[in-house]
Amino acid sequence: MRNGDCLQQVPLFRDLNRQELARVEEITMHRLFRKKTTIFMEGSEKEAVFFIQDGLVKAYKTDEEGHEQIVSLLQTGDMFPHTGFFTQTPYPATTEALVDTHVLTIPVHAFEQLILSMPSIAIKVIDVMGAKIRELQQKLQPFTGHDVHGRIAFFLLQLADKHGEVNDSRVYIELPMTHQELANAIGSSRETVNRLVNQLKKQRILDTHRSGIIILDKDALKRWGEQ
Repeated sequence: MRNGDCLQQVPLFRDLNRQELARVEEITMHRLFRKKTTIFMEGSEKEAVFFIQDGLVKAYKTDEEGHEQIVSLLQTGDMFPHTGFFTQTPYPATTEALVDTHVLTIPVHAFEQLILSMPSIAIKVIDVMGAKIRELQQKLQPFTGHDVHGRIAFFLLQLADKHGEVNDSRVYIELPMTHQELANAIGSSRETVNRLVNQLKKQRILDTHRSGIIILDKDALKRWGEQ
């Protein structure tokens, strides 16, 4: 598939005309990151902007003790990083491909020039950044006044809304997250997540398989998290 065709799959470029797409295509490269490959490290020099053509990417930060905290999960069509344009700030988080992931990349300087010369893209970048801020605000909500039950339930419901596919009354989340990654996402330990997931399985609320999670009863999960 040509880069121009791939670009139209990215929301940021979807409404561009043929001439505008050709201009973007000139500065765009295609890359493949294999599963568990680091795309860039937190604190390293910002060199490019990435757009996911197909795949899944996690963005996470690491504290002084080496503990990982997942900031966001990125899917097809998403752009990253979302901040730091027109500044010399480094990458704000580490990103890693959760599965084999195809991305389109644009050098940062070329992307900045694109924003300056094409107001339609500038507006969409602002929209993307606003959406990311709202997502992070929603992510912070369960960490204030909620115990670990509420946090894991809220996170799973968020995954269902963003990544889930409904089949009958079940929600299939094709997202190969380990229990440790779940723990990193909600600020808990792997042992606690193991125990809670086993509870959910016993109550026929949740099931897991190699490639993801199945929510058997979404309403019951919501009630369980409010206990």
